[in-house]
Amino acid sequence: MDGVTGKRVLVTGGAGFLGRHVCARLRDASPAAMFAPRSAEYDLRERAAIDRLLADFRPQSIIHLAAVVGGIGANRVNPGRYFYDNAIMGIQLLEAARLAGVEKILSVGTICSYPKFTPVPFREDDLWNGYPEETNAPYGLAKKMLLVQAQAYRQQYGLNAVTLLPVNLYGPGDNFDPASSHVIPALIRKFHQARQSAAPEVTAWGTGQASREFLFVRDAATGIVRAAQLYDSPQPMNLGSGQEVTIRELAETTARLCNYRGRIVWDTSQPDGQPRRCLDTTRARREIGFQATTTLVDGLAETICWYEDASSSTIPLAA
Repeated sequence: MDGVTGKRVLVTGGAGFLGRHVCARLRDASPAAMFAPRSAEYDLRERAAIDRLLADFRPQSIIHLAAVVGGIGANRVNPGRYFYDNAIMGIQLLEAARLAGVEKILSVGTICSYPKFTPVPFREDDLWNGYPEETNAPYGLAKKMLLVQAQAYRQQYGLNAVTLLPVNLYGPGDNFDPASSHVIPALIRKFHQARQSAAPEVTAWGTGQASREFLFVRDAATGIVRAAQLYDSPQPMNLGSGQEVTIRELAETTARLCNYRGRIVWDTSQPDGQPRRCLDTTRARREIGFQATTTLVDGLAETICWYEDASSSTIPLAA
């Protein structure tokens, strides 16, 4: 089912890190109109604001990207906020969209919804086989409930609601705020500053033994727009690169690309988070023909270049 071309498409979170890239990709799909309002205009935590949003723009399709997110540290500090804000935005948006007669809604979930000890590679069928990793469980479960809602609404009301589960994203325009950034922007910032100050060492969290999978933001945007256009199933769909890397390997590669030659010291008093993360991306290849094309080294190099340019200019470094 065509969910984008010739349609009036609303992108929540369209002004954010991922949203800007999704909107750029969406333009290539020739929607009839595209809307990416800011949260200051329409606070999605308020039902009245959602109703006003849908009345103002009358979307036929919605890509729901708006979220309150952060790294391990931010998740530990804000578990209540991350649960409530993410759950309430999605729950109310899906209900309002149903009542407004929206044809299709795509919700972007999170890899944090998977159980802590999911066998690698993560398959969508494993999603309910355990509790998420504790430091990001509130966020992961809030997003997981939107999958339940999407499936229930499809079953009862016939709403074409689909759910994607992307891995950790990164790229130009990422959030580099040390209080809330994820691992790649946090490492880039640390190594860049350490190189400038000639610091002999940089401290990284955890043991470095945990693994992650990363997806370059433009690749993610391509997958999301393809899914909005082509995917029509109640089953969630992973979105990733399918390539696993340890945090130690990531840190060493990032340091090299940042031209930092000092030591990396691992603070083992800080959590590693989920032990391993790597997705099975078979469904995305089969259903929408999606496969990531940006290597981690190329993506890191472009992100570092963007950050170094931004840090010497007036470009904001925090989302």
